[in-house]
Amino acid sequence: MKENFRSGFATLIGRPNVGKSTLMNHLIGQKIAITSNKPQTTRNRIQTVYTTQEAQIVFLDTPGIHKAKNKLGDYMVKVAQNTINEVDVALWLVEPTTFIGAGERHILEQLKKTKTPVILVVNKVDTVKKEELLPVIDCYRKEMDFADIVPVSALKGDNTQELLECVMKYLPYGPAFYDEDTVTDQPERQIVAELVREKALWSLEDEVPHGIAVTIERMKYRKNAKRERIADIEASIICEKESHKGIIIGKQGAMLKKIGSKARPEIEDMLECKVNLQLWVKVRKDWRDSDLYMKNFGYNPKDSE
Repeated sequence: MKENFRSGFATLIGRPNVGKSTLMNHLIGQKIAITSNKPQTTRNRIQTVYTTQEAQIVFLDTPGIHKAKNKLGDYMVKVAQNTINEVDVALWLVEPTTFIGAGERHILEQLKKTKTPVILVVNKVDTVKKEELLPVIDCYRKEMDFADIVPVSALKGDNTQELLECVMKYLPYGPAFYDEDTVTDQPERQIVAELVREKALWSLEDEVPHGIAVTIERMKYRKNAKRERIADIEASIICEKESHKGIIIGKQGAMLKKIGSKARPEIEDMLECKVNLQLWVKVRKDWRDSDLYMKNFGYNPKDSE
């Protein structure tokens, strides 16, 4: 690595569903953060690593900043807000519209209080005409003095290389935090749980996803008769109501099978081996308002202090 090597931390912030996880996955070239068309998909702070000969960027994908309705929501918002002050540069993702709603205004107020350089990232530029972009950029430029403004399409990868180069400018000189092969600090079990939750989010009705969590009860590796590596995984989908349990299982177990069959190939790709996945459904009433359940399901309230 070069003498003038840069390394540092960059956080992705924004309202729910603005494309933070899609962008991060694209930037590092691998799927780590789950995505869906449901708000509040990301619940924890997810750390990923992008390394070149010139620099190492440690990306932090945070939960969307929104108005909290329960303890889990409050935890998610605090995690996102605390992260802004801990990094070298913040990437604020917005959609290409001149309407700045209450959600964006709330984030603006947080950003104006920080000394961290903020790059405005106008995402989803593939959904508008080029001439519609300038009014959007002008609209936001009047609100705050941004370090840089970069339009991108996280979905198609447009302008993402330019964004990476822009982020590197704000990193301090110093050695890498991780070796060059590291892509994430997330444990395998957590990524597996999140992949199952993603498939559940995509498959289930609107009222169910907000109230689900996924825990890995058992994950062990073995060799079969052909000496092939196999991962035996037992996972539980946690929901808040008995009626939700029936929806998740589906008629004759059809929905649960669908979730499992969609999750298995991606888990196999990630673990690079065959996977034997078994899913169960458990009811834990109002778990999103219980400190104990939240901690058990991987959302430690202390992380948001």
